[in-house]
Amino acid sequence: MKKQQALSMLVLFMLCLTLVIPAVPTKAAASNSVQMLQQPLDDLDEEVEQSIAESVMPGAVVYIAKHGEVVKHDAYGYAARYTDDQFTEMEEPVAMQEETIFDMASISKLFTATAVMQLWDEGLFELEDPVHWYIPEFTGEGKEEVTIRQLLTHTSGFAPGPSERLYEVEGDRADRLDFVLREPLQQAPGADYVYSDLDYITLGVLIERLSGERQDDFVQRKITEPLGMDDTMYNPPESLKSRIAATEYQPWTNRGLVWGSVHDENAWSLDGLAGQAGIFSSAADLAVFAQVMLENGTYAGEEILSEEAVELMKTNWNEAYPGQDQGLGWELNQSWYMDDLAEHNTLGHTGYTGTSIVVSPNHDSVTILLTNRVHPTRNTVSTNTIRKKVSEKTADAIYAWSAEAMQQMVERLLTREEIDERTARSLNLHLTVVNRFEEKEDQAKVLKHLNRFQHLVDRLQGTEEINEATYQDLQRTADYLIGKWE
Repeated sequence: MKKQQALSMLVLFMLCLTLVIPAVPTKAAASNSVQMLQQPLDDLDEEVEQSIAESVMPGAVVYIAKHGEVVKHDAYGYAARYTDDQFTEMEEPVAMQEETIFDMASISKLFTATAVMQLWDEGLFELEDPVHWYIPEFTGEGKEEVTIRQLLTHTSGFAPGPSERLYEVEGDRADRLDFVLREPLQQAPGADYVYSDLDYITLGVLIERLSGERQDDFVQRKITEPLGMDDTMYNPPESLKSRIAATEYQPWTNRGLVWGSVHDENAWSLDGLAGQAGIFSSAADLAVFAQVMLENGTYAGEEILSEEAVELMKTNWNEAYPGQDQGLGWELNQSWYMDDLAEHNTLGHTGYTGTSIVVSPNHDSVTILLTNRVHPTRNTVSTNTIRKKVSEKTADAIYAWSAEAMQQMVERLLTREEIDERTARSLNLHLTVVNRFEEKEDQAKVLKHLNRFQHLVDRLQGTEEINEATYQDLQRTADYLIGKWE
């Protein structure tokens, strides 16, 4: 009897544990549920490690998800390795972890844009309203014509940055923000696209004027807290320093090694709180933020934005400036870091510290690369190559899943006018045959017709019907699919 009671108590105790302890998300390999091939994701490890060996960055975290399922979340190298800009090694370097927190740099602009659109959802302004209606001192020399939308899309007419280093402007945060608000335009509003920190510093002021709160308090209350993004904040406390990736050694600001404080000097001079920079976050938190855009403003039952606001943020407002596709905050269709994920509705942004995010609605995927490439100095090799490579391998994993998926790739190439309709028909005809034998699981014939597909691609290159980049993409993807069937 006592044994039965003890067993019953144990079962009850275990049941209580399952009710009290939340489920821990697990990292899943690419699988049938997400239809991504594992090999390209595995090959990415060598690419990242090679970039670290070439001193592109000391370390990195890669995070890739599709349909809300994590298929890759890995850390490489070091979060902190050097004591100065002479690359003096620390006695105890800090290894990069999957949960490392990074200075997001200009990815912070996405949080600013989201906060602005939350205020739009509250009916506090219209996108075409002049900025000076809400910030009266924002006037002079044509600034009365600048609209809130133009700030969000970098078409206001401002220069890229302040005319003076803000940390050299006397006074406190309020004085330096006043300096920004009185900056003159570089050109007429709407005349051209110029990526400008001044746009987003001004938007940060707009948030504070309309909400009556400091931007950090507003972002915490309206974005990070509802989404459970506990690793995302401005001005992280000293207690988190061991989890934060170090950035630059800055003797010119008398800060020494910047570690746990915002890297951007202008944001630092604004008490670490500005519209253009200042957010710290982890890869997993940033993925949650991205998922909001994929789920039309809602995540885990929390509505952060209305569907209408999300649609406005995804819209390309910069059709007048070819190649500078821009939503509200989010950049669109930028192949220089999105690579084969770039499509008209692909969202993304980069940050100066070596961060990037790519969100593909067409593939329901999130691709994040976080690095500390400015550690210990910004005078290093560009991260653009590895940014593209991470996007490339994500796309490879998607397109190389099957012949049917490769047909989506052909459609993308046709949409981007990288191939013509005749070439697309020829490629799709071969892939249709491959797909038929894939459905029958006839390995020999799948491989036979994939080899014929590759011969076709060779011929198309030889007749200059496809360029070298398209040739490489098609051959590489076919190689991966062949490897799957072998």
